[in-house]
Amino acid sequence: MGGSQAFTAGLVVAIVGFFSSFPIFLAGVEAMGATQAQASSALMAGALAMGLAGIVLALWTKTPASCAWSTPGAALLAASAADPQGFSGAVGAFALAGALTVVAGFWKPLVRLAQSVPGPITQAMLAGVLLPICFTPIRAVAEAPAVALPILLTWFVATRIRRLFAVPAAVLVTFGLVIWHNGTLPLPDHALTAPVWVMPTLSLQGVIGLAVPLFIVTMATQNMPGVAVLRTNGFTPPPGPMFATVGAISILSAPFGAVQTNLAAITAAMCSDEHAHPDHAKRYWAAVWAGVFYCVFGIFAALVTFVAAAAPPFAMATLAGVALFGVFMTSMTGALRADETREAAVLTFIVTASGLTLFGIGGAVWGLLVGGIVHLLNMRGGK
Repeated sequence: MGGSQAFTAGLVVAIVGFFSSFPIFLAGVEAMGATQAQASSALMAGALAMGLAGIVLALWTKTPASCAWSTPGAALLAASAADPQGFSGAVGAFALAGALTVVAGFWKPLVRLAQSVPGPITQAMLAGVLLPICFTPIRAVAEAPAVALPILLTWFVATRIRRLFAVPAAVLVTFGLVIWHNGTLPLPDHALTAPVWVMPTLSLQGVIGLAVPLFIVTMATQNMPGVAVLRTNGFTPPPGPMFATVGAISILSAPFGAVQTNLAAITAAMCSDEHAHPDHAKRYWAAVWAGVFYCVFGIFAALVTFVAAAAPPFAMATLAGVALFGVFMTSMTGALRADETREAAVLTFIVTASGLTLFGIGGAVWGLLVGGIVHLLNMRGGK
């Protein structure tokens, strides 16, 4: 009985984790200049990376250490200017962010440095990144109501029934719109995904504007909350080796286009409760099965990206925005929760959401910088 529960829980986790976030993953890598073949490879590598990372960590630590690609990181990419060296520059930034995560796993000062940015300011930066993306579904109602309204209404109705499945339900409706738009479900010549190697390159703009923000936002909103969720549910894995593992896998998957891999929070919670397995000590099997299904989805990533490319105008942008509504709400709530950081968080949010770009560096970095300076001045002034 327990084994079948773990199998079922793992399947549900994989469906929710993959289909709730693949639209923003694709939006992120495409904003960085990825071709359709490179986007397919990136989606495959991302799914395989989080699947294998989850399997390895769960079996090694005997904890339900579910892993995911960095959805906030992908959103950051979708709202950022492309690297001057094209997709290879973005891939170099992905690899560097993974390397920083490895270092953080062994060198605590780097973790403390990431933690030194107050949580509300990091959340405000993320909310600022997400805001323009979340505007898209609403704007699409005016431009393409026959496309945007079914997706929005499906998401809204599904949230009233079971919020967890709201985005997967919207994905199903989007696939229906693809069939309606094309007269049939478009299928590629080959369902299996071909890996595409991209030689990583690095630029100063890529380091400051992509790699460092990607590392900070992933550590603050994914890795550390992922450890906290496990501890809340009675599991005490060593965080350092876990950070190093997801960082190393991120480095290996980056040349195939994958955004950073990290510890998951929401899906880890799903793998940690009594529905995953009646025996607390065996709940890690849910994370193992989730990893297996992530790998299966990754093998057929070309099918997903081909269908997505055949979607009617505004469909995928609407779906990506809808997928981030919940993340935006959580980020905005976290940004404004504390009186002592509220001013700095609001300024971070405004600067980030403005889309400001100076010296080729996007608003997320400037938002963090402005918010950090204001926070330090407020602390010194006793405000």
